[in-house]
Amino acid sequence: MINKNEWLIVGLITSCHGINGQVKVKSLSDFEERFLKPGMRWLQKDNEPPSKIELISGFKQPGKETFVINFRDINTRNQAEQIKKFKILVKTDKLPKLKKEEFHLLELINLKVKTLENDELNIIGKVIDLENEKNNLLVIELYKNQKKVLIPFVEEIVPLVDIKNDFLIINPPKGLLDL
Repeated sequence: MINKNEWLIVGLITSCHGINGQVKVKSLSDFEERFLKPGMRWLQKDNEPPSKIELISGFKQPGKETFVINFRDINTRNQAEQIKKFKILVKTDKLPKLKKEEFHLLELINLKVKTLENDELNIIGKVIDLENEKNNLLVIELYKNQKKVLIPFVEEIVPLVDIKNDFLIINPPKGLLDL
């Protein structure tokens, strides 16, 4: 389960937009309201403690997965430059409620990883992290050699996620686990 006092990265500030303090944000969330709806957010530089900031307004750029947003007290391009590469965070207790078959990506961490070989499920490792640059990738640590492998989080390779029973099944292409 998700720890209520943890942070979830929902966006990355990539650049400035114009001269009035607006910034472009790359979304790492399926919930657009995080960049559109006014309210409190948190910014984090590298691994420093998060700081509170108020989102005033935002809009999605047409045809893109980026948003242009305004924060209170960020009114100039120079101020916007200061928060470039910051992460936008929300508390995990503020996560939206999901439908029965849905889950938050954060819930994948620490799940056991199983493969189906000769009609038998074998535990081969566990999910230790997520990477989310262009695609969602699971970082899996293999039990046999403690090697870390990246697995694309797509239905063809990860056909089953069972949050309730604490595991997922992967169907990796030949050689993927040997890289």
